[in-house]
Amino acid sequence: MNKKVSIIIVNYNGKKWIKKCFDSLHEQNYKNIEIIFVDNASIDGSVELIKRFYPEVKIIINKENLGFVGGNNIGYQNSTGDYILLLNNDTIVTKDFLEVLVAFLNKNKDVGVVQPKIYLTKEDGLLDCTGSFLNKTGFLQHVGFLEKDRGQYNKEKEIFSAKGACMLIKRELIEKINLFDDDYFAYFEETDFCWRSWLAGCKTIFLPQSIIYHDMGLTSRNLPSPFIDYHSFKNRICTLIKNLGIKNLIFILPLHLFLCVIISFLFFIKGRTKNGWAIIKAIKWNIINIRNNFQKRKYIQQKIRIINDKTIFNINNNQFSLKKNLKNLFLYLKRW
Repeated sequence: MNKKVSIIIVNYNGKKWIKKCFDSLHEQNYKNIEIIFVDNASIDGSVELIKRFYPEVKIIINKENLGFVGGNNIGYQNSTGDYILLLNNDTIVTKDFLEVLVAFLNKNKDVGVVQPKIYLTKEDGLLDCTGSFLNKTGFLQHVGFLEKDRGQYNKEKEIFSAKGACMLIKRELIEKINLFDDDYFAYFEETDFCWRSWLAGCKTIFLPQSIIYHDMGLTSRNLPSPFIDYHSFKNRICTLIKNLGIKNLIFILPLHLFLCVIISFLFFIKGRTKNGWAIIKAIKWNIINIRNNFQKRKYIQQKIRIINDKTIFNINNNQFSLKKNLKNLFLYLKRW
């Protein structure tokens, strides 16, 4: 069956790169699609560009910036496809990328999410991400990040979390577990979703036969780093509270909070006080909203979960590397 795919692209002042994205979409082989362009109150002429060059695109204009989360949730609500493709506006896709992803989902009933192999656009042969994995500190390990592709990731594999830059999702899965948490705005939302997908018994798969290119972090470069830190730390802590089994919650959450405080302290030492305070505010938000977070947890644990933590951490443990985790932490602290 030729499944219809709704391609949702959220935009905020992305005029300088969206044409490359849309031109590449028009070249791809899979034709049973609708493209939904959700604009978060851009002021750079993005909407006018889409209206001029791509009149077939469904445009949704938000009166304010609702973030990656709010934009995709609205896009989904206005979609009609059997499958939902979340695609960043700073990507360039290959001709058969969607055809390969759709064919795989069609054949695998126990899979809910698929991610392609993602290369960095401006770095020849360097990878962006081949899937993310959760370790028992509560942080993610992004496999393949900034690695030269030598064929080491040419086999499909189960991954804990896909990257939100490009992920294809079955609509029936979203109807079952919802899409993104409206409290998140941006950052870690795809991991929260993929975690709920695993808990519901649906796998997330990295599929290297499908390839796209990504100008990693172009949107984030226009945002203050304390803003990014606040939302990423806030959302990660909330995700742990909602999705961990009770035994792992008791062990992992205190350890994670301790490490968050250490990272905040390191920012203060480096003179990045705004970044340090952003992490403290992220912890504070979760304390203030603890009742709401535990209401969400109750729903997930009682209505969605059919898979235990042991199964999920078995997926993650196969990919854990202390060396790579320390390297990622170093790159993170060096970032600013």
